[in-house]
Amino acid sequence: MPHLNGTAPSSSPLNSADYNPVDHLNAIFSHPSSLSSIAKTSDALNTYQDELDEEIAALVRHQSLSDVESVKRIRAAKDDLAELFPKVEDVRARAMQTEEAITEMTADIKRLDNTKKNLTLSMTALKRLQMLTTAYEQLRGLSSSRQYKECAQLLQAVIQLMTHFKSYRSIDQIATLGRNVSDLQREMLEQVCEDFEVTFAKAEVAQRRGVLAEACLVMDALGDNARSRLITWYCNTQLREYRQVFRGNEEAGSLDNISRRYAWFRRMLKTYDDEHAVMFPANWRMNEMLANAFCEGTRDDFKSILSRSIRKDDGLSLDVDLLLSCLQETLDFEHSLERRFNNASRASIDTLSSDSEKAPVFSQAISEAFEPYLSVWVEAQDKKLSTMIPQYRQQPPKPPDEEFSPQMVVPSSIELFNFYRLTLAQCAKLSTGARLVELCKVFAKYLDQYAQQVLLFYVSERSSGQTPSRFPQLEDTILVLNTADYCFNTCTQLEEKIKGRIDEGYKEMVDLQSQADAFMGIASATVRALVRRVEVDIERTWREMRNTGWSKMEMVGDRSSWVAEMLQSIKQRAAEVLGMLHKQQYARAFCDNLVDSIANAFIVSIFQCKPISEVGAEQMLLDSYALKKGFEELLNINAQSNTPTPAGYIRRVNQSMSRLDPILKTLQVRPSPPEALVQAYLIHIADRSDTNFRKILDLKGLRKQDQSHLMELFQAHRASPRNEKLPQTSALLAPLAVTSINTGSGGPTIASGIGTLSSAATLSTSNLPARFDPSTFGSAIMNAARDGVDRLGTPNLGTTPSQTPSGAMSPPTQQTSAASRAAFELPTPGAMGTTNLNENLRNIGKFFKRDIGGFGGRFGSGSKPVDETG
Repeated sequence: MPHLNGTAPSSSPLNSADYNPVDHLNAIFSHPSSLSSIAKTSDALNTYQDELDEEIAALVRHQSLSDVESVKRIRAAKDDLAELFPKVEDVRARAMQTEEAITEMTADIKRLDNTKKNLTLSMTALKRLQMLTTAYEQLRGLSSSRQYKECAQLLQAVIQLMTHFKSYRSIDQIATLGRNVSDLQREMLEQVCEDFEVTFAKAEVAQRRGVLAEACLVMDALGDNARSRLITWYCNTQLREYRQVFRGNEEAGSLDNISRRYAWFRRMLKTYDDEHAVMFPANWRMNEMLANAFCEGTRDDFKSILSRSIRKDDGLSLDVDLLLSCLQETLDFEHSLERRFNNASRASIDTLSSDSEKAPVFSQAISEAFEPYLSVWVEAQDKKLSTMIPQYRQQPPKPPDEEFSPQMVVPSSIELFNFYRLTLAQCAKLSTGARLVELCKVFAKYLDQYAQQVLLFYVSERSSGQTPSRFPQLEDTILVLNTADYCFNTCTQLEEKIKGRIDEGYKEMVDLQSQADAFMGIASATVRALVRRVEVDIERTWREMRNTGWSKMEMVGDRSSWVAEMLQSIKQRAAEVLGMLHKQQYARAFCDNLVDSIANAFIVSIFQCKPISEVGAEQMLLDSYALKKGFEELLNINAQSNTPTPAGYIRRVNQSMSRLDPILKTLQVRPSPPEALVQAYLIHIADRSDTNFRKILDLKGLRKQDQSHLMELFQAHRASPRNEKLPQTSALLAPLAVTSINTGSGGPTIASGIGTLSSAATLSTSNLPARFDPSTFGSAIMNAARDGVDRLGTPNLGTTPSQTPSGAMSPPTQQTSAASRAAFELPTPGAMGTTNLNENLRNIGKFFKRDIGGFGGRFGSGSKPVDETG
């Protein structure tokens, strides 16, 4: 509300942009008692209105006066501009007048400058013309008197002066002089060439050596074409006799006389050094040009000779030894030229790069002719290797006069790779292209044959007439394992060496990884063979276990007698084997697979001990714990007492042996009350299979009529929501069948999920005969390689391939590629050829590498301690 004096404060609602009179009045007269001030409020409003009117009128008057002043200022500015424009035009006109005056003043000076410039050019041209004419006349006189040293200097001056008169060719006198100079150059060229021809024809080189040396200076002055003509003539002249002798005479030009060619040229170079070198300027490098011409002609000769040799008698007349001898001599000759004409020597074939940045000049200058025919040499190496493999097969793994050592390898493997090394070095000298790729394929071929026909043969059966086949000795098995490891490492090094020497475009074609994997397959088979030895030793203790009356036990005692005997046999054999394994990763692989094998055999034997009472099951559980405790000491059985056992190995033992617990803990539960047995099965075995549950009932020895109620109860409990997510069948029980020890069965029937290693690969030992027959061992190992095996044997019972106790890479699961799964499938009948054997050995090796890679060190890198973390 305005004050009584009529002024409204700044915070008055009257000054608001969204003023509402109704709201304002309601605020003023908010109470009936305030109506008495209506008159006073009305007067205040009228007074405020009058003041606003006066203020508005004053502002209007002030604005009107301001507009008038602005107009006046604009008019004054326009008047000033009107006066300025004429002044600017006047200044511009004066500037143009000044420029014209200055131009008139300097025109004469410019004309004088141009006159001086033209006069200078004319005087210079006349002076040069005088010099050219004088030099030309002097040059003609010196040329006729053959004063070549002075001619060379004067000729350079004449040629340089002639370049200044190219723009004056339209003048007749200049054109005539230019033609005369050109004619004189041609005359001098012909004269120098004639002097060289006559001098060499008359054998007067020694007498006229100085004149010819000066003549070479003239040729240098005449330019590159003249110099090239003289160089070509000299090379042809010097090599004319060589071509007549070695091309005109078939006997002299044959490969048998290749040394005569190089001897002839060496004599030629000596003649050049003694008699001709002083004639030619050093920058001409005449001796190198002569060598190039010799190499080109000789290369063409060899191409023609080799082509005729191949066409004759379908290539049978080409002697490989002669070819190699000629090629080696050619390479030596090229190398000698390289040393002579290149300050830095050629790169050695044993290095991947040269210290010199200068590229070789004479590399393959002649030997290029032999390149297309080196396949004959590669075929010769193929034939030589084909005779070596049968010889290696006939040799014993260890020479009789040598003492066995844990680090020893089969001597033939060292001999084979030494042959490879020498052959590779020789081939790298001959060719670093397609022929080296061919040689690499030959290497791969015979590495495969060595793995199959030699190493695998050593651990296979040996026919000995009417007697049983000979069982491979333990030392032989260790030798094969060491050799497979050595061959694996050397294959990798060989591949790297070939890639380091071969041309860049061929590097991707070099691959020996398949052969390395095949040697890993051999290593896998030998480790499995070592485990098999232990299985044979403890078969008697398994029979004792199966003959024990597990249903008649009344109390649990200490560990069973067969456990102590088994541990003694295992430790005795393991100590012997581990003492011969010098690489820790193989010792670990042996122990891991031994533990897996015995755990599987224990499970199989449980199902052969029907019936088993609750006390018997508890005794078996105690026995399994005793075995597990003994297995934990197995890896360090030959080590010092304070050597810690790797944690990864302890976990592996625990996981392998813990697969016994579900079965034995279920068997410990009494059938009464029946719910307890059913619940124990669902907790420990944890599947919904009627067949597997019935196996447990059969194993406990329950009668058929007693099983019906338990089956109904089991079916009711498994249908409950708590058990509906259980798997349909347990991988532990599915492959097993319950048999009685009195049935006469040789062993339980195990499904193919246990493996395809035949008798040597099956981890169950229940079907072994009472006495080990060594005649079956070799064929079993061979069948293992042919059929394809998984990780050093078979998957563990009760685990999927991806659940191996070690945590290391195991055989492929359902999700792995089809290529990997193919390694574990049986071949079709009649398909067990060499290719199939090769492929299976490679797949065995791949998975063996992955598996042992999980327990310490890079495979094949030497003996390294096992990682404590496993």
